Amino acid sequence: MEALLCKKIGDPTVVPPTSSDDSSPLTLSTSHPIPQLNSPTAIRVRVKATSLNYANYLQILGKYQEKPPLPFIPGSDYSGLVESVGPGVSKFRVGDPVCSFAALGSFAQFIVADESELFRVPDGCDLVAAGALPVAYGTSHVALVHRAQLTSGQVLLVLGAAGGVGVSAVQIGKLCGAIVIAVARYFQSSPKAEGLSDGFNYRGAEKVQFLESLGVDHVVDLTKGSVTESVKGFLKARKLKGVDVLYDPVGGKLTKETMKLLSWGAKILVIGFASGEIPVIPANIALVKNWTIHGLYWGSYKIHKPAVLEDSLKELLSWLTRGLITIHISHTYSLPEANLAFSALKDRKVIGKVMITFDNGSSARSKL
Repeated sequence: MEALLCKKIGDPTVVPPTSSDDSSPLTLSTSHPIPQLNSPTAIRVRVKATSLNYANYLQILGKYQEKPPLPFIPGSDYSGLVESVGPGVSKFRVGDPVCSFAALGSFAQFIVADESELFRVPDGCDLVAAGALPVAYGTSHVALVHRAQLTSGQVLLVLGAAGGVGVSAVQIGKLCGAIVIAVARYFQSSPKAEGLSDGFNYRGAEKVQFLESLGVDHVVDLTKGSVTESVKGFLKARKLKGVDVLYDPVGGKLTKETMKLLSWGAKILVIGFASGEIPVIPANIALVKNWTIHGLYWGSYKIHKPAVLEDSLKELLSWLTRGLITIHISHTYSLPEANLAFSALKDRKVIGKVMITFDNGSSARSKL
């Protein structure tokens, strides 16, 4: 089968995985062994689509909290069709559409999972979209609904709002009835000026319009000024006291700046550090303002509270089927183009999700 192997730590954006240049940490294998069923309740899935998450990029760089032994097949959430089932499987049949997530292994044509780890994709639900659902939307759902218990009328501030988890947080925030403020940084130069040849349009105005189309109440373009001034102006105009919930997958200086906007009793959701810098949240200020700080490592729920993940993903699939949330896929690539997929993620050229698909025969394209 075709599979993407990480044989060393390094930058996956430098050269294609098919290149003879050994500077890439990734190698495309076209004859990797197909994984075998390893228990009576095991299921082999033919992967239709797999999602790129920032954690996948950090893992290949060797900067993620979990460092698997080399070599490994990267990848986490995916969708596909049941290809083979063990003798003890009772919930699925060959041909069923499913989605799931794994610690590793989805950047391949086949993956094996226990039937307890798979979710049936409802009829009428787009299979590629389902492959983008578990990690990004699961993270935001657990963070906002389970941890922060976001309620109608509260003010939600989403950092990195144009990315995968950012878009999911915006949509779930609106479903909860929150007043949503979206913060993002935009490319304003032309693709040619950025050295791009794929024809995608990264103008800031279009990304602002995209976020506004999701019902965002206020959009902050970081290329045009201070986030505190912009948000304070909005809060004053709406006669609001401050931000009730901060959703932060960015970290760094932006965290420090936005803490000035938090109200008494606010909740801070620490999602990740896309900026590369881990912020410091002063304990004395948290004490005086009665802040609650929630660390959210979504993947650890699979070990410590799997029932929370199961309930969360079932609700998300229901929302997706009913059209209450929409998966926005801005780039789709094939496995040999993995370097381009990671480049799009690294360079913040993405609105929503980047996907790798296996059987559509198409090269990179924008769906916006």
